[in-house]
Amino acid sequence: MSSNNNTTVSPGGLPSRRNTELLMLVFAVVIPVFAYANVGLAKDGTLPAGMLGYGLGLGLLAGVTHLAVRRWAPYADPLMLPLATLLNGLGLVLIWRLDQEPTITTDALGGPMAPNQLMWSTVGVALFIGVLLLLKDHRLLQRYTYISMVVALVLLALPIFVGKEINGARIWVQIPGVGSLQPGEFAKIVIAIFFAGYLMVKRDALALASRRFMGLYLPRGRDLGPILVIWAISLLILIFETDLGTSLLFFGIFVVMLYVATERTSWIVFGLLLSASGAVFVASTNAHVGERVDNWLNPLDRAANDGVTETAQAMFSFGSGGLFGSGLGQGYSRLISGIAPKSDYILATVGEELGLAGLMAIIMLYALLIERGMRTALAARDPFGKLLAIGLAGVFAIQVFVVAGGVTALIPLTGMTMPFLAQGGSSVIANWALIALLLRISDTARRPAPAPAPSLDSEMTQVVRP
Repeated sequence: MSSNNNTTVSPGGLPSRRNTELLMLVFAVVIPVFAYANVGLAKDGTLPAGMLGYGLGLGLLAGVTHLAVRRWAPYADPLMLPLATLLNGLGLVLIWRLDQEPTITTDALGGPMAPNQLMWSTVGVALFIGVLLLLKDHRLLQRYTYISMVVALVLLALPIFVGKEINGARIWVQIPGVGSLQPGEFAKIVIAIFFAGYLMVKRDALALASRRFMGLYLPRGRDLGPILVIWAISLLILIFETDLGTSLLFFGIFVVMLYVATERTSWIVFGLLLSASGAVFVASTNAHVGERVDNWLNPLDRAANDGVTETAQAMFSFGSGGLFGSGLGQGYSRLISGIAPKSDYILATVGEELGLAGLMAIIMLYALLIERGMRTALAARDPFGKLLAIGLAGVFAIQVFVVAGGVTALIPLTGMTMPFLAQGGSSVIANWALIALLLRISDTARRPAPAPAPSLDSEMTQVVRP
């Protein structure tokens, strides 16, 4: 079989699309480099001195990940790696652009953060390669279903005992010589592994053994118990750590995977009722969460935050950006208080400097990455792989929705980080591991079946003509 210029042909005759991935990676590196140059021209009128080093560094990371995929996951999806690389590269550019603003790059606010973000991205790529190298088959994770649950709970509860409080939330753990890490970012992956393994065993009982109540199909009490426990744990995390985002993510992914496993719409309704009632209760009893809800409902309340809330400042940024934006490096998102422009509100910089068109392009990149994850779930040949892929894609989708919804004032701000885009070492490391797991599942799903062995009986019955 012959191949075209962008297709790698495997020995089995089916395309692995690695050359397609390589071509897309070139674009994923070139676009952030052009964005880097654009910022330098806008701020100083000259090309930035670090542009070449940045381009070589990002290109090296992209090349190493591509070689790892080509070697250990040759049949994996060809788009997920370029999409993740492009988002990570654009995030580094946006953080470096905000580092140029003296008002939000003081020593008290942590100083320049782009170098550290590049270091964490490198660590994330190393973990990405480690997952592909060590995890030969994703089905091995099914053996550690309940161990994963214990590990996830330990990671979630760790900040309660040894964490430190920052900006009203106690979700970070200080590691000497390394900095602050957020265990919840890693717990979201481990909890998806547990849910996939648990639902593999319990999905029939949850789907069939149910009773009808007010139009909803509810499971038996012993099958309903785990979801109530998960709901209670998420509320405890929210109360003790003041972490609304992780609680929504933790509970939401369970409901999504439960719906996919059982195909019962009642689980969605039941989950929404539980989460809504829990959120209302906590918002009315916890001062920090209640303040965020009040900022969402009254963004123009000028009595707080030295005259205006951060939600209103982000709305002003989106409004001033218009359709095509003011241009990279020419916006005023630095007026948002503290380091929020680099973390929680980095989408405000995108909306102001790239406009609605640029913001929608970024959202589309996330949508494509989520779609490829769901496509992997559909292609997976084993139930555990299907549930794990939909769980990982669902984790990513819920986090994107929660962060984007909070910044655009669709829902209250939760304090989570935009995957790959916002400043945060724990987030970028965990998301590279998430992409590696999806690529491992995709490689197994897309790998051609081995050719059947030749039949000895048919060979023996062949007629030999003189």
